[in-house]
Amino acid sequence: MAEILHTTLAFVVAIALLIAVHEYGHFSIARRLGIKVEKFSIGFGPALISWRSRDGEVLYVVAAIPLGGYVKMLGENPDEPGDLSEADSARAFNRQPIWKRAAVAAAGPAYNFVFAIFAYMLVAWLGQSVLPPVVGYVTPASIAEQAGLQSGDRVVKIGSREVHSWQQMEELLKGHVGDSVTLNVIRNERALPLNVNMPIQKKDALLIDVADEVLGFNPGLIISIDEVMNSSAAERAGLQKGDIIQQINGITIGNVNQFITQVQAHADEDVSLVVKRDRTVMSLTVIPTADSEQKGRLGVRLASESLHGTELYRMGVFKGVQYGFVRTWEMTALTLGVFAKMVTSAISPDNLGGPIAIAQLAGKTADLGLVYFLSFLALISVNLGVLNLLPIPILDGGLLVYLGLEKLRGKPLSSRFLEMTQIVGLALIISLMVFAFYNDLSRLFRG
Repeated sequence: MAEILHTTLAFVVAIALLIAVHEYGHFSIARRLGIKVEKFSIGFGPALISWRSRDGEVLYVVAAIPLGGYVKMLGENPDEPGDLSEADSARAFNRQPIWKRAAVAAAGPAYNFVFAIFAYMLVAWLGQSVLPPVVGYVTPASIAEQAGLQSGDRVVKIGSREVHSWQQMEELLKGHVGDSVTLNVIRNERALPLNVNMPIQKKDALLIDVADEVLGFNPGLIISIDEVMNSSAAERAGLQKGDIIQQINGITIGNVNQFITQVQAHADEDVSLVVKRDRTVMSLTVIPTADSEQKGRLGVRLASESLHGTELYRMGVFKGVQYGFVRTWEMTALTLGVFAKMVTSAISPDNLGGPIAIAQLAGKTADLGLVYFLSFLALISVNLGVLNLLPIPILDGGLLVYLGLEKLRGKPLSSRFLEMTQIVGLALIISLMVFAFYNDLSRLFRG
C-alpha cells in the first residue's frame, strides 16, 4: 500500500509540474502580448484552491484531477458572445494577428523544452551515478573479440564523441548499427583505436542492447541467487541464497540472459554449476525441471550487480550548460524517431506506454533520488513538447497548422471545417490514450 501511495504521489507531482510548465508557457506569452486571460487551471474537475490575480482579471485554479490543465483566453471559443466592449475586443485571442496567436500556441511546447534543458543542466551539475564504460565480459568469437576488445578496456570515445557512461556509449552505438565505427579504448593506460563493423539487425536498434546483442560485450555482472523456491530443482541441488554463479557447463557467465538460456536448453539434463559461497568455490550438479514448453527451470530468483560498480560523474558549469542543450536535442530527435517508426510500423506500437507506465517510472526514479527524478522529468517534458507539436487538431501543433492555412488563405477558416477536424483530432487522441492504457494493462498482467 505504501509503495502504491509513493508511486501515485511521484506521478501526480511529475504530471502536475510538467502540465503547469506547459500551460504557464501559453499563459505568460498571452499576457505579455496583451491578450486577456480569464482562467489558468492546473487539473480538471472541482476546484481545490482558487484565487484572483492582483488586477482581478485572471482566476487561478488548482483542480482535483491533476491530469491536465488549460488557459482560457477571451475570444478563444468561437461560441462566446460577440458583444464585447471595445477594450475587450482589442484583447480577444481571435482578434490578434496570426503571429501573436502562433506565439501563444508554440509557447507551451517551448516551455517544456526549456524546462528539460534546465533539468538536464541540474543533472549534470549535481552529478550522476553512472555505470562506467568498462568492458567486463567479451563473448567468445563475437564481433567485439574479433575487433580486439578485451575485458578491462575502458571505452572513452565512440567515433569523435566522448563517452562517460555505459548508457551514453550504448546510445551512441545505436546510431551506428549497419555501419562501421571506431571505439577508442584505454588499456593499461594506453590509448587504442578499434574498428568495428555492425551488421544491420532485424529488430530496430532502439529495441536491442547493441553492445551485448550485436557486438558481444557487456559490463560484466556478478550474478547471485536471491531466492530459492521450495521443492525446486535448485533446492534439491543444494543451491542457497547468496551463492554467486560463476560458470554453467564450463561457460563463464557474462549476463543473466546467457545463464537463463543455458538452463532452458537443458531440461531434465545434468547441468554443472560453479558457484562461490562466501569464500569457497564449489561445483554442483543440478537437473532443471521441464515446464509446459519443455524449457528448463531451476526455481530461483536471480540478482545481479555490476562487476565494476558505479561512478559519480559531475560536469562543470559550462559543460553542464552544453549538456542541457545537447541532451534535450538528443531526446527530442529520439522521440521524433520513435513516433515516426511507430507510424511506419518499424517499431511495434506495443512499446507505447501510458499513464501506468509513466507512474511506475516516476515511482522508481523518485526512489533512486533527485538526479534520477530530474532526468525522468526532463524526458517526459520533452515527450510532452514533441507530442503537443504534432499536427493534430486540438493540439498546439494543430492550431499552428490552422494558423498557417489562415495565412495562406488570407482569411479565417470556416467554423464547420474547424469543428469537423477537431472531432477527428479528438478521436485520434482518445484512441491513442486508450491504446496506451491497454498496453499498460497488458504489461501489468503479463508481469
